[in-house]
Amino acid sequence: MWNKLILLSVVALTFNYLALAYEPSPLQDFCVADPNSSVKVNGVTCKNPMQVQAEDFFFSGLHLRGNTSNQLGSKVTPVFATQLRGLNTLGISMVRIDYAPWGLNPPHTHPRATEILTVLEGTLQVGFVTSNPDNRFITKVLQKGDVFVFPVGLVHFQRNVGNGNAVVIAALSSQNPGAITIANAVFGANPSIPGDILARAFQVDKSVVDQLQAKF
Repeated sequence: MWNKLILLSVVALTFNYLALAYEPSPLQDFCVADPNSSVKVNGVTCKNPMQVQAEDFFFSGLHLRGNTSNQLGSKVTPVFATQLRGLNTLGISMVRIDYAPWGLNPPHTHPRATEILTVLEGTLQVGFVTSNPDNRFITKVLQKGDVFVFPVGLVHFQRNVGNGNAVVIAALSSQNPGAITIANAVFGANPSIPGDILARAFQVDKSVVDQLQAKF
């Protein structure tokens, strides 16, 4: 009996820890973000609930195709608490991603969120890499209606492998998931990471690093 109680206590504490490891549960029905507040907190302060309107919980525009005429051939349209103030403290957000033919959403991570996406149009190759020391590359080709999940913090990407445009809608488990694009962070840091450090890390000549840093 005592063993069962101890086991249940450990499980309860584990789930409690996991809940607190990310965004805390709200203590009220909602906390619409007040962008005019000068108070700085871990998130955004709440608008007076008596002044909240339906528009605070509404966003329009995800039906519009994003402009993919860039070097990567992709465009992310976010719906975070910045765009939809009613998301504040709710621990969720979403994005629309458009891809030109062979467009790429390059390898990146979300430090604060797991991502789950569904393909609305087109054919996508998706993949992520597990953490050290295995660094397993897990990849799959998705068709319209398919769903795929990227675990929190892992490097992942999507690439349109079809001949036409592709579109996905993705949900993330944070109102502000963050995004660290690997190439930008490594070669476009400001100020720059010393070239000799990157040359040794990537086991290449420093001239190669210099060329990559120049691109960013």
